[in-house]
Amino acid sequence: GKLVNLMLKDQAAIDAALAATDMTVELTDRQLCDAELIINGGFSPVEGFLNEEDYDSVVEKMRLTSGDMLGLPVVFDTNDESIKPGMKLKLTQNGNPIAVMEVESKYIPDKVKECKNLYGVTTLEHPGVLMVATERGKYYLGGKLQGVAFPERDFPCKTPAEVRETLPAGKDVVAFQCRNPVHRAHYELFTRALDAENVADGAVVLVHPTCGPTQADDIPGPVRYKTYEVLKEEKHDPRIFWEYLPYSMHMAGPREAIQHMIIRKNYGCTHFIIGRDMAGSKSSITGEDFYGAYDAQDFAKENAPELGMNTVPSLNLVHTVEEEYVTADYAKEKGLTINKLSGTKFRQMLRAGEDIPEWFAFKSVVDVLRESS
Repeated sequence: GKLVNLMLKDQAAIDAALAATDMTVELTDRQLCDAELIINGGFSPVEGFLNEEDYDSVVEKMRLTSGDMLGLPVVFDTNDESIKPGMKLKLTQNGNPIAVMEVESKYIPDKVKECKNLYGVTTLEHPGVLMVATERGKYYLGGKLQGVAFPERDFPCKTPAEVRETLPAGKDVVAFQCRNPVHRAHYELFTRALDAENVADGAVVLVHPTCGPTQADDIPGPVRYKTYEVLKEEKHDPRIFWEYLPYSMHMAGPREAIQHMIIRKNYGCTHFIIGRDMAGSKSSITGEDFYGAYDAQDFAKENAPELGMNTVPSLNLVHTVEEEYVTADYAKEKGLTINKLSGTKFRQMLRAGEDIPEWFAFKSVVDVLRESS
């Protein structure tokens, strides 16, 4: 499909659009990410925040009324009673104009239905449900956007068109999505993806971390960005491209895997690595997973052909004393000794200033994490 670009081109058009606005609305971090991805084409074919018909259609069928697939609805929330359809809003970041929104509709969403269909649950133990219930306003506004400036960020976020320009023409591009620092197992995983049966010779990996808001206990975006940059310099691998995505995570499991695949297709990727329990989350009370380990993989694989994408299942890699990183099945078959270190234990060791094993994490990444804490 066509890549959307809603950025106004010349200063006169920008001045005219801003002069016609009725009121100013300061964007939240999540709204800022969504506005940027609408304007730069990351959410193509979406051209604005969804009106009620499209919102309902995506919640119920995972499709816009046009028939195009969309994993999660892209919505603009507010509690402001004074905003009415027909108004033009100046959307700002720290008072600086980012976009103009023409309000076409204002509606009260069925948040219970939204959460049940998107997240599979309606309990506040789920971070996505908690966000919808406690962060989002009473009303959703629908309407098209015009971009006037890109947000100021601690990390550079190229547009889909700019990223496409940097990628090798005619080659397979395998996308790796992450929201945490890249450790050794991740690195092994995405470099080995280039050897997958459905990936052609000469392919490259696009490591494309989300640097917007995620779960409350995740490492902040600017710190994650620094960890990626030091690793990029250290590895200097011509097969690995690094770019950054201004996206806020919903932790919606299978539905979010579809959203990520659509975004990466817009950024020029042909393949997408789907990890175990991708975009999954655990109950904040029981610690139990909301989704099965392969739910997102299966759902993405089922829907990939319609999106013109290929999925690459992520290998279940383990580190062994004898042969370093191998698949878990191979390690079991050969009776190898597996090294284990949980994410929780890693964070404890990090805080305590203990030595982190080199097999688990890159020293350069650990240094950045220590400096920031």
